Amino acid sequence: MRLAFLSWRDSTHPEGGGAEHYLETVAEHLATRGHDVTIYCAAHGDAPAHEVRCGVTIRRQGGRLTVYGAALQALRRDERAHGAFDGIVDTQNGIPFFSSWWTRTPVVVLVHHVHREQWPVVFGPVAARVGWFIESQVAPRVYRSRQYVAVSGRTRDELVELGVTAGHIAVIHNGTDAPLALGVARNPDPTLVVLGRLVPHKRVEHAIDVVARLRGTHPGLRLRVVGHGWWHDRIAEHAHASGVEDDVTLLGFVDEATKHAELSSAWVALAPSVKEGWGLCVVEAASHGVPTVAYSDAGGLSESIIDGRTGILVDDLDAMTHAVAALLADPELRAELGDHARDYARQFTWTGTGQHWETLLTQVTRGGAPVTMTDARSTTARR
Repeated sequence: MRLAFLSWRDSTHPEGGGAEHYLETVAEHLATRGHDVTIYCAAHGDAPAHEVRCGVTIRRQGGRLTVYGAALQALRRDERAHGAFDGIVDTQNGIPFFSSWWTRTPVVVLVHHVHREQWPVVFGPVAARVGWFIESQVAPRVYRSRQYVAVSGRTRDELVELGVTAGHIAVIHNGTDAPLALGVARNPDPTLVVLGRLVPHKRVEHAIDVVARLRGTHPGLRLRVVGHGWWHDRIAEHAHASGVEDDVTLLGFVDEATKHAELSSAWVALAPSVKEGWGLCVVEAASHGVPTVAYSDAGGLSESIIDGRTGILVDDLDAMTHAVAALLADPELRAELGDHARDYARQFTWTGTGQHWETLLTQVTRGGAPVTMTDARSTTARR
């Protein structure tokens, strides 16, 4: 198959994160299987306009907003030069590329999560209303006959609420990177970790608030924040205003070995995000036997965490503080949840994710009707 992936960013972009990792890992799997895969995404910094990485061609054009038109123009130029693609994967990161408007090529819409809660957090009121209108009203109509892929059952359910036909949605979960065998022991001091991009909707400030509330009863408590993003300075300001800047370390972007070392040495992970499609950070921490505390209403986090077994789901900041305090005070409970979390994480492999995608794309590109193929790995793990 000759496949085009449309994505707002790639993983080398300063704002790249789990969604980009998912897309590129799937693309690389397909490339190893002999398929011709091109990713069209935004340009940034000194990144080349054209690059081949791990067998996948990456074309970068346009910026934060102009990437939509630029990517489609580049794709159409490639089609004129080399022939039509067999299939297009249109990543809807709030706003899709609207590829269905101009192509007869089979289109698969990839949705990590519905952005209902994020629009007002990231944008002003007018832009938020426009963005939500496009996501909730326009996009479901444009893609009404197309195949959808959601990365969790929670995202699938929200898409159905927006009017997407349930029979058109397949669920293909994230995989999990194998933890690096670093032999890093748990930190002797109580240590919390947050892994992810530093943007407003990740609410790293809540993790800082937990530290501020518990430092008096848990001597040596510290927070390690792994990730980078444009919200960095606001988070640093919040730590200073909360009086815990000496207890909070913003590590920024780190290499894979350092990331795994930080996860391995942590006691508890926090995921205070407004919304996640799945929660790759949760399962990465779980692969090191670290349980996560997160909010129950944050989309896929209630699926990547089995409440009371692999981590704890809470309703608000007070409950998050209480849950973290309980875990810090009870090493046996931490170990029990961590062991279950590690077992759960093993259910999710990138090979399995790639195989499900190849099966779906093969059917769609051959003219098959949309399917409800469900990657049931999390269902199996919960039994």
